[in-house]
Amino acid sequence: MKLISWNVNGLRACVNKGFLDFFHQADADFFCVQETKLQPGQIELELPGYEQFYCSAEKKGYSGTAIFAKETPVSIQYGIGQEKHDHEGRVLTLEYPQFYLVCVYTPNAQDKLARIDYRMEWEDAFRDYLKKLDQIKPVIFCGDLNVAHTEIDLKNPKTNIGNAGFSPQEREKFGELLAAGFTDVYRYFYPDQTGVYTWWSYRFHAREKNAGWRIDYFLTSERLKPYLKDFIIHNEIYGSDHCPVELLMDELK
Repeated sequence: MKLISWNVNGLRACVNKGFLDFFHQADADFFCVQETKLQPGQIELELPGYEQFYCSAEKKGYSGTAIFAKETPVSIQYGIGQEKHDHEGRVLTLEYPQFYLVCVYTPNAQDKLARIDYRMEWEDAFRDYLKKLDQIKPVIFCGDLNVAHTEIDLKNPKTNIGNAGFSPQEREKFGELLAAGFTDVYRYFYPDQTGVYTWWSYRFHAREKNAGWRIDYFLTSERLKPYLKDFIIHNEIYGSDHCPVELLMDELK
């Protein structure tokens, strides 16, 4: 089973920058997308063999998630069932007989941590949502979590301490997610790997210098560890300021 996650920073823009080439080449069973920046009806993609599911923000040109799936889900949920958190199209959940698949685009804490209080509320609400799902059946979730967990997850940790995405508060919340029974699949396979990132600023030639951050993830319920095969970061793929990440698993039984 192959799953892909990619923050496309605007799906319509990314389609003009090679999205479909990578999509067809990848031939994933599930292709999860964040930051679609779409309203219903604003795009029509020809994706033979896939069902398309979109969760849009109420605000135009903002946020949004989508999943393209080869298999029809048992059920679909848009958001996490909390009014306060369900206006920005950030969470899309597909239920299958053996697992839940959750695509998430975590809110950015913003410059000078202007939105950190909301981010903390979101983290607790989203973690509780995942834990409730996990009590029913295993969870696979992926997306742009807007946090680099440890110093080896970004090129310049010392100068970014306290900045959005590397604040002590956000890193601590990621630790709580792991403690709640979820596995960061990349670190499961590559615990000490350095210099491999998933996001680069468009400024200062950051991608050419590989001055990046690892903020795009797949996490799974711990009991899925026996099914995990590999994790691939496709940093050779352009089209967005993020690159796609890939999870390979055995079929769940």
